Amino acid sequence: MNRNNRTVLQLVGIVLVMGALSWAAVPFYSWFCRVTGFGGTTMVAEAASDVVLDETIRVRFDANVDRNMGWSFRPLQREIELKIGENGLAFYEAINTSDVPITGTASYNVAPEVAGYYFAKIECFCFTEQTLQPGERIEMPVSFFVDPELVNDRDAGRVRNITLSYTFHRTDKTADARSATAGGTTLD
Repeated sequence: MNRNNRTVLQLVGIVLVMGALSWAAVPFYSWFCRVTGFGGTTMVAEAASDVVLDETIRVRFDANVDRNMGWSFRPLQREIELKIGENGLAFYEAINTSDVPITGTASYNVAPEVAGYYFAKIECFCFTEQTLQPGERIEMPVSFFVDPELVNDRDAGRVRNITLSYTFHRTDKTADARSATAGGTTLD
């Protein structure tokens, strides 16, 4: 094999490796954030904590929607104070203020970011898409706890105020529903 062919093969190999790495970057980053709590990403728990400390923590709730979402979205309580390790339950309200069905999904984060690793959600509306009909109102629960290991963390150990923030985004189903409705087709 001559030198030019070898160079071309090496360049093609580099391009393929770069393409594969860029394709894998988003799922890898998502996995990394879920595992480490990086960027305020919360943990997912199967059940409530079995350890409750005699120290309290305040959890504040925040809600946002994408521009032109067609929903109003808000927490039904601004904050909850609970013991570290105690299971908490909060509710958010969403109302479709438009005249068309809208499907959305919520993204979330925790501030300060260092607390994300210790904020565990048991049940959350962010795990599924939500479709609201025109004028429909829904209350959505979030069941969570703050892992008692927080107090042993060198960086997060002093955190006693956490903000859980959600932002609702439209999903592609909304556009599909509009075009199907506009075409006279009904959706199941």
